[in-house]
Amino acid sequence: MTREAAHEQRLFIGGEWAEPDEGHYEVVNPATEQVVGLAPEASRAQVYAAASAAREAFADWSRTRPEERARVLDRAADIMQRESEPYAALAQAESGATTATARGMQVAVAVARFRRYAKGALEPVEDPLPPQINEAGPMGKAGVFGAVAVRQPVGVVTCITSYNNPWANPAGKVAPALAMGNTVVVKPAPQDPLSVYRMAQALAEAGAPAGVVNVVTGSGAAAGEAAVDSPDVDMVSFTGSTAVGQRIAEVCGRGMKRQLMELGGKGAALVFDDIDDAGLLSATKGIGTTFSFYSGQICTAPTRVIAQRGIYDRLVEKLTGYLGFMTVGDPAARGTVVGPVISAAHRERVESYVELGRKEGARLVAGGERPACEKGFYVSPTLFADCTNDMRVVREEIFGPVVVVVPFDDEEEGIALANDSDFGLIDYVWSGDVARAFRVARRLRAGGVGVNTVGRNMEAPFGGFKRSGVGRDVGSYALHAYSETQAIVWPG
Repeated sequence: MTREAAHEQRLFIGGEWAEPDEGHYEVVNPATEQVVGLAPEASRAQVYAAASAAREAFADWSRTRPEERARVLDRAADIMQRESEPYAALAQAESGATTATARGMQVAVAVARFRRYAKGALEPVEDPLPPQINEAGPMGKAGVFGAVAVRQPVGVVTCITSYNNPWANPAGKVAPALAMGNTVVVKPAPQDPLSVYRMAQALAEAGAPAGVVNVVTGSGAAAGEAAVDSPDVDMVSFTGSTAVGQRIAEVCGRGMKRQLMELGGKGAALVFDDIDDAGLLSATKGIGTTFSFYSGQICTAPTRVIAQRGIYDRLVEKLTGYLGFMTVGDPAARGTVVGPVISAAHRERVESYVELGRKEGARLVAGGERPACEKGFYVSPTLFADCTNDMRVVREEIFGPVVVVVPFDDEEEGIALANDSDFGLIDYVWSGDVARAFRVARRLRAGGVGVNTVGRNMEAPFGGFKRSGVGRDVGSYALHAYSETQAIVWPG
């Protein structure tokens, strides 16, 4: 597709589709290197206008009956489901996701999240507290005082989303924020923003009033910076790298803006030698998701394997064999397991880490070369063994299909190695002894721990310790994240 033939997307501000002040930039298919469409370059003034529109819409939307907010979210989910095929095709073209991932983990998850928060809009926001008996004093007469804690919407929320899932990640922010009565300015990742405009279109068709949802984009940092520092913004919800999250937090701190940060990860997969063959297979498949799922571009991936010596050689052997099933290629082709990474720049970044691993003395077991594909930003799934915890490939987030394996001797050493990290998003434990697995899980400094699984419970709180983030979302925790708590007290 040539630039001239590509669709020129407009901004969505205050319920209107607006021409961008700064022109357009190309959105490139990472599998074909062809132009998918042209995304708008918003000026700072246009981003501020989007936040102003959200501020103006907040007064009415925050007072809208929960039942009406629920209906809007449900109708939006209906539209997304109706348009799931073209939406999935767009997501695949933008992000390079395989067909199964684009359909089942991107659009379908977005639909499920809008349905979940349509119900969430109806959850109680008042929590009655026990009455308190106060003696007479400077504050007044003696009496019995009742109280209730009420969750109120925060206000205008800027949602800055990641490139690895252009449907599920925005849905996980926008839907609970709207359910609670907030209005939003969405700033998608520059690499795959077009899907988010389709989401805004669905919400507008579903009856979301003008200004409740606004979408602005840009190829660089300027649009995101304006979406954070706008005086009309009360809260920033961000998914992305720790480095960018730290810069956003500094701006939010100066303005006392609320934050929800889901940042980087370097998930430890702690594998004990008391597992049987079935447990070894489970661990292999779970760790193997790093190679395949989003081509390793996922912060929750078990990229850092810490294996007890009694199982170490067998696990490395199993992981090596598992790579034989990792068919790399066109994500739209039947049988493809590993698609491209998001861009040429990111491919170079991942490849630089592979070369670094070699130089640091890690043993390259498999992968490490660029696949023989004529077009596309492909990286071979790569496995390093005999690593140590001081290596950068062990300590730093690579965000690609690269797994490193570190040996350990006993339980205490394994826990210490797992916790010796700047990150703490999700860790994993595989053990044949369930009591041990849960004992170890409680000692891991991570926001979540999978015991003998990489599966998720989508009502469980999600977020990180340390440099992996601030706050929790998912399930009802997301509704709390997009709320302010107010206390109302009265005499009995």
